[in-house]
Amino acid sequence: MLSFDEALSRLLLGAQPVSEIVWLPTLACDRRILALPQVAAVDAPPLDNAAMDGYALAVADLQGPATRLPISQRIPAGRVGVGLRPGSVARIFTGAPIPAGADAVVMQELCEQTGDEVLIHHRPTVGEHIRSAGSDIAAGSEILPIGQRLRPQDTALAASVGIARLPVFRRLRVTLLFTGNELRLPGEPLPPGAIYDANRFLLTALLERLGCEVRDQGTVADDLSATRQALRAAATDSDVILSSGGVSVGEEDYVRSAVEAEGRIEIWKIAIKPGKPLVYGGVRSSRGNVAFIGLPGNPVSSFVTFLMLVRPFLLKMQGARWSAPVSYLRRADFDWLRPDSRREFLRVRSADDDRVKLFPQQGAGALSSTVWGDGLVDNPSQQIIRRGDSVRFLPYSELLA
Repeated sequence: MLSFDEALSRLLLGAQPVSEIVWLPTLACDRRILALPQVAAVDAPPLDNAAMDGYALAVADLQGPATRLPISQRIPAGRVGVGLRPGSVARIFTGAPIPAGADAVVMQELCEQTGDEVLIHHRPTVGEHIRSAGSDIAAGSEILPIGQRLRPQDTALAASVGIARLPVFRRLRVTLLFTGNELRLPGEPLPPGAIYDANRFLLTALLERLGCEVRDQGTVADDLSATRQALRAAATDSDVILSSGGVSVGEEDYVRSAVEAEGRIEIWKIAIKPGKPLVYGGVRSSRGNVAFIGLPGNPVSSFVTFLMLVRPFLLKMQGARWSAPVSYLRRADFDWLRPDSRREFLRVRSADDDRVKLFPQQGAGALSSTVWGDGLVDNPSQQIIRRGDSVRFLPYSELLA
């Protein structure tokens, strides 16, 4: 069996990013992958402006702890004033351009206005409460790198320097296959021996969160010929084929054999728990080899292997920059005295005291553990955990973003 790190390294090495670029309105680019670096054409802010409501003045005009000066103009946001008359102040509002001749803003809470005059109770330093032109972004500077998975703050930054459209990689086309004669969809009758297909809902949602174009090819019968035919059909216009179930060593598990017949296998069996029987390879098509990943059928195994292995693979194929998820040291509020020889991902829930509690049922079929918990403990092989030990906690907020 490959170690987790070896498997992840091979997956990332084999991930070939898409190259097609589409230009979209900046407002429609959340979670898309930036295909070209973005450079600011203008300064932000474009002019020196007030950081708060108050009075713009020349510091040299203040003679003591309290100075009364006339108000010569009023400058709201969106309007440019005239040069400041010597010995006067300008009533100014947040975001309004600073008039020539002023070098500070005194907040209105430190002033008393009476008619057309104001009593200034504070002597500011030069530049106080002034946002200088280009202080946030200088024209000509790179604001967003290629491969950035765009977040709301990224698209806002692009908009702040006037970028109306962004180049992003096209969506990754992922075809889903589900194997198992026992599978039924919710709403259908459930005969003896059948189960409802949870993985279809799990994997579809996970892929859509990543911004993939999901194609559901339905349930494939437990039959070698049917599985091969489904792989061939999926390979015609997919970037990735992702299957669920049928990758173990049972007599009714045909996925691995079908992939070998229709292409190649590079990975089978990884030393992790849950999720050992994962298949990675390729399926031949007229366009070349199409990446294939076969996930275990147990829903928790599918969930864990997707988050830890498939997600980084897909992000790289999308053209995104990827880094390992942030983890945190927490204290175990449980004992784990019979560790596995494989690297384990335990479903846990964090508490307010920086401790994590263990879900009592850690079986690969206990899907409720993924809902009860808010993250995983990444436990090395053969590692005993005693209550109070430090453990590496991976929150779902990092793995599902």
